[in-house]
Amino acid sequence: MGNSDDRARRRLSRTPSHPAIIAVLAFVGLCSAFMFTLVVPLQAELPVLLNASREDTTWVVTITLLVAAVATPISGRLGDMYGKRRVVIALLAVLILGSVIAAVSTSIVGVIIGRAFQGAVTGVVPLGIAILRDVLPPARLGTAVALMSATMGVGGAIGMPVAAILAQNADWHTLFWLAAGLGVIGLVLVMLVIPDDVLLAPGRLDILGAIGLAIGLTGLLLYVSRGAEWGWTGPFALLCLIGGLVVLAVWGWYQLRAKDPLLDLRVAARPAVLFTNIAAIGMGFALFSSNVTFPQMLELPVETGSGLGLNILGAALIVATSGVLMMVVSPLSGFLERTVGPRPLFTIGTAAIVLAYVFILILSTEIWHFLVANVLIGIGIGFTFAAMPMIIMRAVPANETGASNGLNALFRSVGTSTASAVMGGVLAAMSVQVDGVAVPTREAFQVCFWLAIVAGIIAFVLTFLIPKHPHTEERPALRD
Repeated sequence: MGNSDDRARRRLSRTPSHPAIIAVLAFVGLCSAFMFTLVVPLQAELPVLLNASREDTTWVVTITLLVAAVATPISGRLGDMYGKRRVVIALLAVLILGSVIAAVSTSIVGVIIGRAFQGAVTGVVPLGIAILRDVLPPARLGTAVALMSATMGVGGAIGMPVAAILAQNADWHTLFWLAAGLGVIGLVLVMLVIPDDVLLAPGRLDILGAIGLAIGLTGLLLYVSRGAEWGWTGPFALLCLIGGLVVLAVWGWYQLRAKDPLLDLRVAARPAVLFTNIAAIGMGFALFSSNVTFPQMLELPVETGSGLGLNILGAALIVATSGVLMMVVSPLSGFLERTVGPRPLFTIGTAAIVLAYVFILILSTEIWHFLVANVLIGIGIGFTFAAMPMIIMRAVPANETGASNGLNALFRSVGTSTASAVMGGVLAAMSVQVDGVAVPTREAFQVCFWLAIVAGIIAFVLTFLIPKHPHTEERPALRD
């Protein structure tokens, strides 16, 4: 065992340059985030393309969100135990498999299966952050983590116009072949550049805990993502909600008593971790709220009184500005994290989000209004996504960074899923008929912006509850 550790440490000492490691992990992060917006330009056409009802085709998007939320904390725990690099490689292989399945499918069943596999790759982002903690010196860690965290927003924002161009000019299967190609490139780069793991957590995988978490989260996320369609008080929706809550309650009781739990809930309950994760729901909600509302407002005809009349590509390019800003502010995020600490950075980011939605609530009649709002959102999400993993890594043991960052990603996923359901429900409920087509009113969009403001304010307040000096362990992930 000792000889094996010595060999691993010698390999670690001969790792490629730090910029190469950061670049590769950022690339796979971008690829994973791209999966969320891959089919967005096709949503309106999916019923025709797949010869299925609109209710069925919504699963092409929903299944990816569900699998991402369930798989991310589990893959984080697997990375802590068996090696983060190995799990990243496995997740990229699953992405490739899912993309090929969807690319060769002509029916909705194959596409849904493929999209489910694609959702699992989201776990590479928290695992990548944990790898950076293992291999980078503290002076470079903040900027690298900021860049890695930003990929969760950048990949989706930049991927949207790319997907729109392909959707307009090529067969829809090309989107999935592109995803498979990106997965292959990422897999090869990770195998060539990313070093083997040295820090591994002892224990075994809590299979029962993983199954319980998957069932409980699936129930809750089904209620959030499909409740508007099923009826929030309908029998099946309530079954998902109540069943999910009961399963998670039993799961929590079991985790507190298990010898090797999937997630150490005592660590997750520390104020620094707990308040950061709750605030992450608001940040996920704020990020996805703009992805739902802005493209619709930009694309709706001017005659409806709600839109600006842009085409799909034009709207996607406007929305992509937030992703570009997230990448641009990454070095600044790292500098601020080192100088003022992650908690003030988190506060500044949430304030920028609130300001963005207040601005668009007041001014939303010109294209430049949306550019300004997207710039503020890019800055806000860039700062908050950089701050959250740093706060968590300062508060948890080194051998739990993968699982803890995976849990934070899970909370962000809950926020994005909630935003998708709530925004969709509001826009559908407050619509008028224009030439036989239901069009959301301007008031509907204003309600959505108010909801995003409330989510941002809650997250802003929570940042002040995060301790300045988080709890430390015998083996802390980071020291102040």
